Amino acid sequence: MTLKKLSRGTIASMMTLATMLGLTACARDYTVAYLYVTATNKGAAGAINAYAVDYQSGSLVKVGTTQATGINPVSAVTSPNGLFLYVVNHDDSTIQEFAITPIDGSVASKNTYKTTGTFPTAAAVDEGGKFLYVTYTYQTGYSATTPGPGGVSIFPINADNSLGTPTNLNVGNNPVGVVASNFNSYVYVLDQEVSPNAAVLGFTENTTTGALTAAPGTVITTVAGKTVATGYPAGTTPSAIAIDPRARFVYVTDQATNQMYGKVVQSSGALVSMVNGPFATGLFPAGMTIDPRGKYLYVSNFNAGTVSAYAIDQATGSPTGSVGSASVAVKTGPTCMTIDPALGINLYVANTQDGSISGLRLDPHNGGLTTIQNSPFIASGLPTCVVAAPNGQHATQIVQP
Repeated sequence: MTLKKLSRGTIASMMTLATMLGLTACARDYTVAYLYVTATNKGAAGAINAYAVDYQSGSLVKVGTTQATGINPVSAVTSPNGLFLYVVNHDDSTIQEFAITPIDGSVASKNTYKTTGTFPTAAAVDEGGKFLYVTYTYQTGYSATTPGPGGVSIFPINADNSLGTPTNLNVGNNPVGVVASNFNSYVYVLDQEVSPNAAVLGFTENTTTGALTAAPGTVITTVAGKTVATGYPAGTTPSAIAIDPRARFVYVTDQATNQMYGKVVQSSGALVSMVNGPFATGLFPAGMTIDPRGKYLYVSNFNAGTVSAYAIDQATGSPTGSVGSASVAVKTGPTCMTIDPALGINLYVANTQDGSISGLRLDPHNGGLTTIQNSPFIASGLPTCVVAAPNGQHATQIVQP
C-alpha cells in the first residue's frame, strides 16, 4: 500500500503515532532534572524514591525502584557533580551514600557511615565539594535521657565521592541545620537552644582539612564539662536556615513566633542583623529555600499548609512578599523544599503528613507561585525531605558573584 492510497485521517493518525514514539524514544531529552524523596516508615527502614522532572511542565514521573535507607531519613544533599547523594538517617546515626545512574536518574546504595555523635539532623557540602558537614544532636556520653550538647561531623569527600574518616566539632545543645557558602569558605550552624540562647554559629573553613574555626561573634567554650556555644541571635525556636547563592545573606525561620530573621554576611564571616527585620511568615515555618539566581526566597509553613514567597532586595537582602503570589496552599505538613538546579523554576515540597509531594512553578519575573500540572504527586510513605540534581545533559544554574 502506498502513502497516496491512505486517507488523510489514516495519515494523520500514523504521524501522531510516530510523533509519540519519537518523544518516547527521546524521553530523556525532556527530563531536565531528577528529584529524590526520602520517606520514613514508623521506626523501620526508610525509603528513597527518584522522579524525573519534565522539562516543560515540571511534572514528576517515578523512575527506578524504591531503595531502602536507614531508620528515619531526615535530610539529603547531592554531590557537586550531581552523581551521588548523601542521606542523613536520624535514628541509626548514619550517612548513606547513593550513586545516581546517569542514564535514568535511579539510585543505588553504595556505602554507609557512622556519624561522630548520635541523631544527625542536617547536612551540607562545602563550596569545593571536598567536605560534608553533618550536624548531630548528642555528643558521646549524652542521649535523650541524659541530655547534653551536640556537634558537627566533618567527612572528607574522596575523589570517588565516598566519604573518609570524619573529624568532630563540638557545638551547642541542639544543632538542627547547617549551610555552606558558595563563594567563600564560611559554614553556618543553626543551634536550636532554649531561648535566649538560640543562635546561628558562624565558622571559617580550612579548605585543606575541613576544620572549622569560630568567626567573630561565635564562641565555643566548655562549662562544667559541657560544650556551650554562643553566636548570632536567632529568635526563640529557630527551625530552618538558608544562605543566598552569592553568600551575602543568611536567613533563619522561628517556628515559635512565626517570623524570619535576616543576616548580612560580613567579610570576616560574622553576621549582622538586617535593620528592618524580623519578617512575618505563615504559621509554624519549617523549611526554607532560595532560587538559584538568589532573587526569591520561599518558606514552608507547617501548620498553615502553605508556602510563602518573598522577593529579596538585592542591595539589602530584605525579603518582601512576592507581588506574584504572597503564598500558595499545598498539602498537610509541608517541611523540606528544593528547587530544580537546571531551570531553577520548579519548586517541590515534602508534605510530611499527607504522603505527597507538591510541585510549584515560580515566575522568574516576580517570584510568584502556581501549582504544577498533576500536583500533588504520590510519595512512598511519609516524605521527610526532597533534593534535586540536574540531568547530566542539562546545564546547572550558575550565579556569578
